[in-house]
Amino acid sequence: MGFPDTPLDVSVQLRLGDTWTDVTADTYLRDPISIERGRHDEGSRIDPGKTTLTLDNRGGTYSPRNAAGPHYGLLGRNTPVRVSVEDPSIPTYLDLPGAGSYATTPDTSALDITGDLDVRVDLTQAAPQPGVIVEVAAKYDITGGQRSWQLTLFNGNATLRWSTNGTSVIDCFSTDPFPFPVSGRIAVRAALDVDNGAGGWTVRFWSAPTMAGPWTPVGQPLTGTGTTSIYASTAPLTVGDNPGQIVTPLVGRVHAFELRNSANVVVAAPDFTALAPGTTTWTDTAGRTWTLHGGASVPPRRSARFMGEIAAWTPRRDVAGTDAWVPAEAAGIKRRLGQGANPLASSLRRSLSAAAPVAYWPCEDVRGSTQAYSPVPGVEPLRSVGAEFAYGDGPTGSLPLPRLGEGTTLAAGIPSTPALPDGWQVEMVYLLDELPAAGTYPQMLQIVSTGTVVLWTVSVAADVIAVRGYDVDGTLVTNTGSPPGTTATGGWARLRLRVRESAGTVSWDLSWFIIGRFDSGITYNVHSGSAGRPTAIDTRIGPGITDLQVGHLSVMPLDTDAYSYADNGYEGDRGSQRVERLCAEEGVPLVSRAAVDPQVALGPQQAATLLDLLEEAAEVDGALLGEDRDSLALRYRPGYQLYNQPVALVLDYAAGDIAPPLEPADDDQAVRNDIEVTRRGGSAARVVLDSGPLSVQAPPDGIGRYPDTPTLNLYRDDQAAQLASWRLHLGTWDAARYPRVRIDLAAAPHLIAAATALEIGDTIRLVNLPLDDGPAVVDLLVQGCTETVGSYDWSLEFNTTPAGPWQVAVVDDPQQGRADTEGSTLAAGATATATSLSVATGAGPLWATDPGSYPIDLDVAGERITVTAVSGTTSPQTATAVRSVNGVVKPLPAGSPVTLWQPATIAL
Repeated sequence: MGFPDTPLDVSVQLRLGDTWTDVTADTYLRDPISIERGRHDEGSRIDPGKTTLTLDNRGGTYSPRNAAGPHYGLLGRNTPVRVSVEDPSIPTYLDLPGAGSYATTPDTSALDITGDLDVRVDLTQAAPQPGVIVEVAAKYDITGGQRSWQLTLFNGNATLRWSTNGTSVIDCFSTDPFPFPVSGRIAVRAALDVDNGAGGWTVRFWSAPTMAGPWTPVGQPLTGTGTTSIYASTAPLTVGDNPGQIVTPLVGRVHAFELRNSANVVVAAPDFTALAPGTTTWTDTAGRTWTLHGGASVPPRRSARFMGEIAAWTPRRDVAGTDAWVPAEAAGIKRRLGQGANPLASSLRRSLSAAAPVAYWPCEDVRGSTQAYSPVPGVEPLRSVGAEFAYGDGPTGSLPLPRLGEGTTLAAGIPSTPALPDGWQVEMVYLLDELPAAGTYPQMLQIVSTGTVVLWTVSVAADVIAVRGYDVDGTLVTNTGSPPGTTATGGWARLRLRVRESAGTVSWDLSWFIIGRFDSGITYNVHSGSAGRPTAIDTRIGPGITDLQVGHLSVMPLDTDAYSYADNGYEGDRGSQRVERLCAEEGVPLVSRAAVDPQVALGPQQAATLLDLLEEAAEVDGALLGEDRDSLALRYRPGYQLYNQPVALVLDYAAGDIAPPLEPADDDQAVRNDIEVTRRGGSAARVVLDSGPLSVQAPPDGIGRYPDTPTLNLYRDDQAAQLASWRLHLGTWDAARYPRVRIDLAAAPHLIAAATALEIGDTIRLVNLPLDDGPAVVDLLVQGCTETVGSYDWSLEFNTTPAGPWQVAVVDDPQQGRADTEGSTLAAGATATATSLSVATGAGPLWATDPGSYPIDLDVAGERITVTAVSGTTSPQTATAVRSVNGVVKPLPAGSPVTLWQPATIAL
């Protein structure tokens, strides 16, 4: 017997220190717990999740100031809390929380595969870690040269590594990334053919939804010259964090693992979904004995319902003092990120500050300043006489920067640490619209240094950009220049002087280029001696330079590249790239699984709060920036992942799957039929729906004007028209809304597994709806959810919008790859059962007569009709039809519009 005949096992836990502590016994479950996630009331942004709990405090357990309480010093603001429900329908899995967590089986002769290898892992990666190698499975120990093979993930790609001798290794990276789904669960397979029959070896990669397949190739096969083999090491076989090598461990779940040899015999096959919760050692179907280590576990079958933080503890008691309780409202991580946040620094300042500069002056100080502050500890300000700070806009990756003119001085000392054994570089951004007259060579930058050259100067003129270096006696050691070309002026530019030393020879180069361009100018030379290190900036702007802006002046270790992309504010970022980078920089946990190319390109990252920057990226792409249910992390779902989704949950109205009330709304709440999108800092584009039931025409020809005028941070001006058209498409989708779809899991327990697995942005399908309300089948996009959990109560109420607009064109698809005609109607009326229809086309091409073009579904007066063939080479044509596909049975009048049921819509 299970729910609803027995009470739900609801668990409430607080993270007190480093330990999750169960407080379920102190939680008043007589009042069901309410949990909210996602968007509500058609908001443009996803709200922070929240839940409200009441804790029994008669013993003072949850009074944070109670020094005698068991949790004194552990209860505080933003104490993490999680709510889960036991769900026997959930398969078990191997939980890998991080470092030191793994499952292992000892080395045996059966595992000493020296020929062909086939390794498969069914896993869920909790939070992908960009830029790091993540270990998945291995028979590999670097101690004593006991390397056999290793399977890893890197930026979504898989890598198979093996050794022929236990020491040296061969690496093969998949040529394409693996198609991680939104859930994060995927089966990864890699196979090595040590002798491909052509005098070499071959590695192939596949993916599948689960270990059960089907397996789909990922990327191209990789080959090498000469046959190969795998070293038979003594290392154990591990799944998770291999103790034999220091690599970033997989954080997440493993559902199954399989290892096959050259005879395609399974030699190891732990199926973690078949284990009982709490299992620590067992024997798999191949006879291997496995043991868990570190934090690895097979946890109870529980469904994570909420993860958040309790921001405030407010103990209360009745007047008699016999009862005491703490009402606690927990919120998701977005609440904290939105509280009292300061704007982030400019992208240049963030990037340069993080690059460990020797010295750095952003020069973004406010108007009226007389010196430039340095964010590097121990570095004195850059003093100036004559600089006009905050004179004008800097490059897109910067705040406004100062203006310098003839006689302006810049001076500051440079620390003597850290060591710079190989050389150094000084770099800055600048704007100089016009070069001084040829032959004048006024000074633009001067650097004091140790070494053979003690004074470096950079001079500019219309005919040459020159570098001069003087020794301690004032003698010229180096004097070289090059024509400035077109790369020194005409926009914000970068200037970089690099000085390096090798075997008593100093080589230097000065380069300059307009930010965002690939061409550059350069001058260089060599001299004998030592490079030394810079000790000061001591510049006086020379005569003839009257309107120079400079900023982000830095001294860096040689060959540091911290300006690239940051100087233009990472223009062209896709949403997930910007969100992932910002979250990594700010230490905010994030779950993001996205391909870059399908997303909309962004304009420059500007100074704003973290949450505003993240939401801005999501708004441009139509993405969902929400929260993870299973961890204190944000969850980013780009817009393209909403296109053409498989249905995640089917609800049968006739079978009672949907709890009352189900109330479709034919209203204007989401209608927007006049859209003008403005690119921030650029031009605008406007599109208007001029005809049709949701057009700007006055009723009854339309519904009147519903304008929307968003300003978006776009990469290019031409994107404004694309975004406007897409938003018009979303805002004029002619279908009823279903603002609330409620499921009572006590009445429909068979829905628990699928319903509780739904994420914001998933698609649900309602079937067998009453025809008097509209179509019998409706697809909806989940925008938000309110969940109620109690001992005998468990319900989910979804806030939804139509999913139809997110069904977009797919090339060569029999349904979604078809374009509609410019205008077709019924040439003659048809009875409710007629299977031959006369279709007239008034504009554009006729309907295709090729049998390979059919079947297709048409919409005629609200009836879905499947056309299996069309004949006739002139209008009207004859269509052979299957009627009433959507349950609508009625005669069709002459003149009824004939359109595709799902016309091809071009996605963003």
